[in-house]
Amino acid sequence: MRNYNIFSVLLLCLFSFFSVALTQTVQAVPVDSQSFQEFLDSFYIEAAKKGIQKKTYDKAFATVTAPDKTVLKKAQYQPEFTTEIWDYLDARVNRRSVDDGRIMARVYGDLLSRIESKFEVEPEVILAIWSMETSYGAALLRTSRLYYVPRSLATLAYADKRRQKFARSQLLAVLEIVQAGDVELDQLTGSWAGAMGHTQFIPTSFLAYGVDMDGDGHRDIWNSIPDALATAANLLASNKWQSGKPWGYEVVVPDRGGQLEGQTKTVAQWQQLGFVRPGTAVFEFPEEKAELKMIGGDKGPGFLMLHNFFVLKRYNNSDFYALAVGLLADRIAGRAGMSQTWPRPKGALSVEEKFDLQELLKEKGFYSGEIDGSIGSNSRKGIREFQIQNNLEVTGQASKDVLKILRKK
Repeated sequence: MRNYNIFSVLLLCLFSFFSVALTQTVQAVPVDSQSFQEFLDSFYIEAAKKGIQKKTYDKAFATVTAPDKTVLKKAQYQPEFTTEIWDYLDARVNRRSVDDGRIMARVYGDLLSRIESKFEVEPEVILAIWSMETSYGAALLRTSRLYYVPRSLATLAYADKRRQKFARSQLLAVLEIVQAGDVELDQLTGSWAGAMGHTQFIPTSFLAYGVDMDGDGHRDIWNSIPDALATAANLLASNKWQSGKPWGYEVVVPDRGGQLEGQTKTVAQWQQLGFVRPGTAVFEFPEEKAELKMIGGDKGPGFLMLHNFFVLKRYNNSDFYALAVGLLADRIAGRAGMSQTWPRPKGALSVEEKFDLQELLKEKGFYSGEIDGSIGSNSRKGIREFQIQNNLEVTGQASKDVLKILRKK
């Protein structure tokens, strides 16, 4: 047994006391009782455990003095309307996104071929994701809508209890990105929730899948299209994307077939139960397992979702998102779109009619936004102003009646 003199024992006791007291002081202060600066100061203890150097930390927060109130407003936002699948798709799979995708396929054909050779993911799938995330990079040009990611994540970690755990993990990851030097701080921007670059990766996903495709020594999804698209391909490939196979099949559902939603069978078994593709199309992979999804409800078309559909959900865990990527990729590649119609309510506009509505509103001075088929808050504001000026019932809703009156004016 080792011998200690009284002085050594006293020192050891004092050291232990102050160590415990310090730890308890840091842990006992809940986030909501700290000032923002106190939160930043205390969070470095956590960052240091992940290997973040003090100079990196100080550099990342050198210009950050207060939480971002706009981020908190976004986090608390409740949408005015529930988005139906047909409205979601109209805004994302339309003549504009398809045409732009085909242009990008020509412009970046060589790059996309190299990415396909390396990761075995088809070009049209990567282009569809790029369109969904930032409209082929156009969203990054609207710098007023971008946020400094360390500040936005620190804001959520400090003041948003619902997202606190997510935000803290992403904040640690973005500090790793800063320390690695993949991007300059003034370019480290993203969405209010921390999604970054052309293909909108959250920091942890960037660290897991980021690729330096252009070979400049940096994984730069903000400024390098090769890096951004290859990073998206790497995510899909790492989650076992099956090249050459479809994401799924649109199917005509037999009577009472919708009751089988959520079940998984082989495509051949579904076929035996009366599920067929529209028209004369055949099932190319009858041995594959597929899950039946009725995304538009019992009265809508059915879909037999194959393995690749669920890989797309690893990018964004949403049936709406994965279906949109699959349908847009098909259209970009020149394959047919959907054959069946969605159960839109009476008076609802088709996607082409939505384009017409926006064009007419803009022509008559009620709308100044983009003609993109997406009926958002600015479009609804224009509709309301048109209805007020013409003594109509003010609903702000896009409908065939409103379009009919617009066409007559």
